[in-house]
Amino acid sequence: MIKTIYFAGGCFWGIQHLFSLVPGVTEAISGYANSRVADPTYKEVCTGLTDAAETVKVDYDPECVTLPELTGLYLQAVDPVSVNRQGGDHGTQYRTGIYYTDPADKPVIDNILDDLDNRLGGRLAIERGPLVNFYPAEQYLQDYLDKNPGGYCHVSPVLFDKARHTGKICPDAAHKYVRPDDATLRRQLTPLQWMVTQEGATERPFSNEYDHQFSPGIYVDITTGEPLFVSTDKYDSGCGWPAFTRPISSDVISEHEDFSHGMKRTEVRSARSGSHLGHVFPDGPRSEGGLRYCINSASLKFIPLDRMEAEGYGDYVKYVK
Repeated sequence: MIKTIYFAGGCFWGIQHLFSLVPGVTEAISGYANSRVADPTYKEVCTGLTDAAETVKVDYDPECVTLPELTGLYLQAVDPVSVNRQGGDHGTQYRTGIYYTDPADKPVIDNILDDLDNRLGGRLAIERGPLVNFYPAEQYLQDYLDKNPGGYCHVSPVLFDKARHTGKICPDAAHKYVRPDDATLRRQLTPLQWMVTQEGATERPFSNEYDHQFSPGIYVDITTGEPLFVSTDKYDSGCGWPAFTRPISSDVISEHEDFSHGMKRTEVRSARSGSHLGHVFPDGPRSEGGLRYCINSASLKFIPLDRMEAEGYGDYVKYVK
């Protein structure tokens, strides 16, 4: 069941783009909330006479991302004590607010905002309450930052990356990404791919397929096609194998203790197929969480950005910078 929540956080360009990147958000629409004038135009809203707030309607799957997770991301994107001002924009249309249509959302929002208000000494300026009305903004204002990458935005680009890893990606993977039987896999995989994914072998460093591959796209499980990593999170660690700061979603991998070769390591497997992928180490970039997922190229298949739509991965394009 899809749910809906409304966030007013200053200029809606950045807020809309932020939530559009969240796994589990099915749609984010820029618009005008709680207006005194029916179906106002952007020009009318900018006069301040409509009392409308630039707001983003967020439709989301609660099994993939929760209201507290969405609200937590929102609170990182706004100045919660600023009145009618966010970034360089000021006016009543730029006020902050969280509006709901489901009464069950009220206690969730109240608990989060009351706690924040207490910590801020009663200075919280974020409105809260049931939605009065909402009118979608003009078409040229929808997905504005996608159309105008250099456009002004008061939301920190750092948050856009956090948004990509808020919640979890949850298509109907249980039916879509199924591991073939062993006989089929042996026909589909090269001997090296079989040894790595099914027998836990490690390919040679520096001479494997994706060590120096940094083109935009996604990396999928070679056995099932399930997306595991995104080029946005890939970096040159110098280890000789593809290195990522994180998986595309935490639920697509599993971790296991590995005491082979006289070492204690953390093995990484594909959660759905059980295929061996590589290992994770705590020596990654600190600014990105400090982890290094060291993954065998032989366990992956790279889908370039310009082929993702055609190969059925269109829903994942937004995660690729």
